Amino acid sequence: MSETDFDAVIIGGGFYGCAIAIYLAKNRGFKRVLLVERESSLLLRASYNNQARVHNGYHYPRSFTTAYRSRLNLPKFVRDWPEAVNQEFTKLYAISRRNSKVTAKQFVRFCTDIGAEIQTADPAMRKLFEPRLIEDVYLVKEYAFNSTLIANKARLELLESGVDLLLDTQVASISKATSGELSIAICDTGGERKVLSSRYIFNCSYSGINQLKGDFPGVKTELKQEITEMALMKMPAPLADLGITVMDGPFFSLMPFPAKGLHTLSHVRYTPHLQWRDEPGISPYEKLSDYPRISQVDRMVRDVSRYLPSLSKAQYVESLFEVKTILMKNESDDGRPILFEKYEDLPRCFSILGGKIDNIYDVLEKLDAEHLD
Repeated sequence: MSETDFDAVIIGGGFYGCAIAIYLAKNRGFKRVLLVERESSLLLRASYNNQARVHNGYHYPRSFTTAYRSRLNLPKFVRDWPEAVNQEFTKLYAISRRNSKVTAKQFVRFCTDIGAEIQTADPAMRKLFEPRLIEDVYLVKEYAFNSTLIANKARLELLESGVDLLLDTQVASISKATSGELSIAICDTGGERKVLSSRYIFNCSYSGINQLKGDFPGVKTELKQEITEMALMKMPAPLADLGITVMDGPFFSLMPFPAKGLHTLSHVRYTPHLQWRDEPGISPYEKLSDYPRISQVDRMVRDVSRYLPSLSKAQYVESLFEVKTILMKNESDDGRPILFEKYEDLPRCFSILGGKIDNIYDVLEKLDAEHLD
C-alpha cells in the first residue's frame, strides 16, 4: 500500500465533481477518495445558477453531435436522478419568422434526424405567441432538474461510498511529489494550509479550472468566461405550467426552476453581461465578486413580450449571477462538448469540464476507457 493520503482527489463539488467521486468509489474501486469544494455546501455555484434544463437535443440544431448526445443521455439522467427531475410541465419550442438560423421546416427535419419527439402545438398554445413574429410552435419532450434535490442525493451517495468531503476549502496548487505521486496544496477559510498527496487528481472546478498553480500547466483548450444573469420570475397563469424556447439566434427561453418554484428567464442578448478570454491568474471568482450585478431583466421582458405578450405580466423576483465557461472553438455552432484533458508533464492529472448537466455520461464513458490503477 502506498503512503499517499488518497487514491484520488477531486477538485470542485459541483455536479460533475460529485458524480466523478461517486463513480471512482463505486465503479472503479478507489478506496480513498477526497472531494474538495471551496463553497460551504455542494452544488452552490454553476450547478445551481443556471436554466435547470435537462436537454433532449432540441436546443442544438447547429451541432448535431451535441444534440444527438443529449438525446442519448437524457434517459440515463432520468434513470439515475428521478427524484430531482421535473416532468410536470409542457415544453414548447417556437421558430421566429425573422433572424432565425433555422426555419420551421428545417427544425422539424433536424428533430426527426436525432429521433426527438415533436408535434405541432394545439391552437390554444399557439395563441400565446404573436403570429406576425413566430413561424410555428411545437410541443416537445424536455425536462427540468432541481439542483437542491441533486445535492441532497449526491451528499448521501458520497457518504455511502466512503468519499471524504472538505468544504470551505480551496486548492491552491498541484505539483509533482518526489515520490512520483501528486501533491495538492489546500487552504481553508481560516487560512490553515496543508499539503496532501494523491495518485490521481481530477480538476472539475468549472470556471476555476485554469486557476491552479504549481506544476499545473493550464488547460490546452481555449476558454471564454461570461458573467451571466438568470432572472427568476413568477409567471402569470397562462405561462405557469410551461417552458418556452424561441429559436434559433438572438432569442430567449423561460424554464421552470424547481429549486425555488419559479421560472428562469434568459435571453441570448441580455443574459451575458461581461466576457473575457480565460487565462491563468485572471480569477473568475474575483471578477464575479467585483461585478455590480445590475439586472437587465427590463430589457429581457420588453423584448420577450413582443413574441409572448402575456409575459409582460410576469413578476420579477431576483437574479442569479454566475460565471459561465465556454469552449471558444464551439462559439459558432453553439456545440457543448466536454473538455477532457490529460498532461504529459503531470501524469494522472485530468481536467474535466462540461457545458450541460447531461454531459456527465460523456465524461463517464471517457473514464471507462481510461486505465486507472
